[in-house]
Amino acid sequence: MAGIKSLIALAFAGSMGFLFLLLSCALPQFQNNWTPMFVIFFYVLFPIPLLIARRHSNDHSACKELGLLLMTGIAVSAFALPIVLARAPSPTVKDLSIISPGAASLVEFANLIVFGTIIRFLWVDDYSRW
Repeated sequence: MAGIKSLIALAFAGSMGFLFLLLSCALPQFQNNWTPMFVIFFYVLFPIPLLIARRHSNDHSACKELGLLLMTGIAVSAFALPIVLARAPSPTVKDLSIISPGAASLVEFANLIVFGTIIRFLWVDDYSRW
């Protein structure tokens, strides 16, 4: 029963993260700009290196360490993308950035929640190897 409760909590946390991501795109004060949705690409890529490394290695090996390094690089890229988009000038409107700083902060908060959910799911999924 505890496994079901943790899975429901993880699903709720993941949906809250995606809600913040959608709010950063859809709210009118953030210019109705859907560019922050590119972060979903990083959400999909994030667990893949560790899942591949777990299948082909023991507890502590160079393969697993490389998987963790790649996961860290993907997470840093996902956190850097909204900051870069908030600082980059818009090609269509002068004196405006691609996304607003408020939208970037909502995307950063969504990143914290979604990446925390993914890490927690991987930890619950394979508790003995962490």
